[in-house]
Amino acid sequence: MDEWILRVQGWAEVFGPNPYVQAGIIAIVFVIIGKLADLILSAIAGRLVRKSKTDIDDRVIALLHRPIFLTFVLIGLAMATRRMDLGETPEYVTLGILGTIAIFVWYSMLRQLVDVIVTTLKKKPSRKIVESGMLQLIQLVVKILLLALLVYFVIVAWEGDPTAWVASAGIVGLALSFAARDSLSNLFAGVSIVADAPYKTGDFITLDSGERGVVTFIGLRSTRLLTRDDIEITIPNGLIGNSKITNEAGGPSQKHRIRIAAGVSYGSDVDQVVAVLEGVANDHDEVCNDPSPRVRMRGFGESSLDFELLCWIDRPIDRGRLRHELFMAVYKALNANNIGIPFPTREVHVNSLPTDT
Repeated sequence: MDEWILRVQGWAEVFGPNPYVQAGIIAIVFVIIGKLADLILSAIAGRLVRKSKTDIDDRVIALLHRPIFLTFVLIGLAMATRRMDLGETPEYVTLGILGTIAIFVWYSMLRQLVDVIVTTLKKKPSRKIVESGMLQLIQLVVKILLLALLVYFVIVAWEGDPTAWVASAGIVGLALSFAARDSLSNLFAGVSIVADAPYKTGDFITLDSGERGVVTFIGLRSTRLLTRDDIEITIPNGLIGNSKITNEAGGPSQKHRIRIAAGVSYGSDVDQVVAVLEGVANDHDEVCNDPSPRVRMRGFGESSLDFELLCWIDRPIDRGRLRHELFMAVYKALNANNIGIPFPTREVHVNSLPTDT
């Protein structure tokens, strides 16, 4: 690098012995080089990206224009600064400022590039990385790494020793980990939830602690559920991570099966009972035809023959309402077909009555 700088300075001496004139020429030449590099990028890369079907490459090229041009300009200013021989302290400060500006320019471009990629992936919800919520985690981790690299290169630009800063950051991080133990527990549980994806936004889940509702938000610290009472519950991820989760919208299909138990009197025509119960399910508009409803005889009860109607619905959130409607329809259908619905009876036998004394 130093040898290359000496060659540039030697080339600048062609324009005269004055170092300030030479510095100005160097700066102007690098401005021209930066502009040419920008135009070449636009010409060559522009032809390539026009052939693609997506706009992400066009947006990436648009982001690269400013950093590439400014990088050549800043390199030219740095060489011009060295050519002017300002002295040790002014040169150190000037080169540090120019290096810091270059670092911030590329840091800003990379942050915008991350946002462009995230925005593009969000438009394709079929991708598993978006559905699981992992995208938010990756975006956060990448931005934290960019910030750490920013600090590191700024220290290097000012000729500092980053080792001491890294050691200090480790000690501070250790102290904070003890102070924010519960928050970190929720954070790591949130990372586990995002990575494993036991549920996603829009799923209907039930926790073993009794909470049941639609997932409206999955964060790194907590998860929010909207219950059937239209109440939003915020649950720390640390609790969810240690709970049994029933995802009623999981599995290969979003459909949900409901069960309607029905007991009929002994002596009833069992084939007629099966036909009546299947007819109730088939007549309901919100019961799925595929899989088709089915009836199973479950056993011989104390006072009834125990049947169960199994049918599928499109949304788990409708389970409570549809169970009510089907129970009502089953009761009416059994009565309409003169099929008895027994109830427990008890006979009390009195062996003897107390005599009056």
